[in-house]
Amino acid sequence: MNTSLVFAVPSNNPGGLEAKRSDHFGHCDVFTIIKVQDGEIADVGTVANQEHGAGGCMVPVQFLKNQDVKAIVVGGIGARPLQGFVEVGIDVFYADQNTAATVESVVDGMLKNQFPIIRADQACTGHANCH
Repeated sequence: MNTSLVFAVPSNNPGGLEAKRSDHFGHCDVFTIIKVQDGEIADVGTVANQEHGAGGCMVPVQFLKNQDVKAIVVGGIGARPLQGFVEVGIDVFYADQNTAATVESVVDGMLKNQFPIIRADQACTGHANCH
């Protein structure tokens, strides 16, 4: 892992390390944003998800970019938002919802480099066809 990294985890209210992960990043309640410095948690915060509105699934992509997020950890993602994250320089990592059910377990996995980056051919097709 980089010596410094800011990453987001789609979370259910109220967010934070003890929160459960959200099943769908675009419709999560909040994003828990974790700042890691030299392999240690330096800061944990939460930001409310934004309404999709006219920008559709690209609204959360741009919102997270504006929060200086460099990576996001999801249990699945559609092709369009995956492409959007790639275009704005945010790495998208996959963590199985069953083995990393809380934000804290995701942070632990990120610190241990346990999660792979999602490839374009692993994106959801929109009919419960994820990974």
